[in-house]
Amino acid sequence: MSGVQQLAGLAPLTLAGAAAMTFGAAYVRGLTGFGMAIILVPLLGLIISPAEAVVLGILLQLLIGPVGIRLILADADRTTAVPIALLAMVTTPLGMAALDATPSDIARLLITLAAVVAFIAVLLPKHPDGHRPTRAAVAGTGFASGILTGFAAMPGPPVVPFYLRRSLDPKVARASMLLIFFATAIAGTLAALWVGIATWKLFLIALLLFPPMWLGNLVGARHFGRVPPHIWQAMVAAVLGLAAVSAVVRLLN
Repeated sequence: MSGVQQLAGLAPLTLAGAAAMTFGAAYVRGLTGFGMAIILVPLLGLIISPAEAVVLGILLQLLIGPVGIRLILADADRTTAVPIALLAMVTTPLGMAALDATPSDIARLLITLAAVVAFIAVLLPKHPDGHRPTRAAVAGTGFASGILTGFAAMPGPPVVPFYLRRSLDPKVARASMLLIFFATAIAGTLAALWVGIATWKLFLIALLLFPPMWLGNLVGARHFGRVPPHIWQAMVAAVLGLAAVSAVVRLLN
C-alpha cells in the first residue's frame, strides 16, 4: 500500500472499487444532471461510515461543480434555481446536525427512503405547458433540498421532480439542477467543517477520486443531447428507480 493510500485509510482494491463506483455515478451526473450522490453515497456507505460517505459525496460534488459552470449559468432557469439554491444553502447545516446526531442504522434507513421517494415523485403526472411553480413550491423544494444535502448528500430528491415535472427543455432542467447542486455542495462542505465531521482523510479520498469522477462526468456530458427529450426523461426515471431498488436491497441485506 502506498503512502497516499495509507493516509486515506483504504486498501488498494477498496480504493479501486470506490474509483469505479465514482466513475459510474459521475457518468450519470454528466448525462442527466443529477444522480451522482443518490447512486454513490449508499455504495460508499458499504466501505466507510454513513456520515463519512455523506461528507465524501458532498466533497466530490464540490470538486466537480465548477466543471462547465459557464454553460450551466447560461442554460439554467435562474428564476427558480437561484432561490432554491439559496434556501438549500441556508438549511443544509440543519441536515448536517441531524446526521451527526442520528445512529448509523437509522441514517441508512432515511437515506434509502429519500431515494425511494424521489423515484415515486418523478413518476407523478407532468404539469401542463406554461405552468409556473408557486413561491411555496420553490421554498419547499429549497428547504427540503438543503435538509437532504446535509443529512444524505442528496439534494436531488426534491429538485429532480420539481424540474422534470415541468415542460422544460432537458438542457434547461439539467443546468438548473447542476447549479443548485453546486451551491448545496458549497454549503455542505462548510456545514461539515462546522459540525466537525469533515476530515483530512476524506479530503484526500475526494482528491484521489477526482480523476475518475472528472472522466465519468466528461463522457456522460458528451452523450447528453444525443437522445430525444422523452428518452432522456425516461433514462432519468430509470436511474432513480435503480437507485431506489439498490438502496432497499442494501438496507435489507
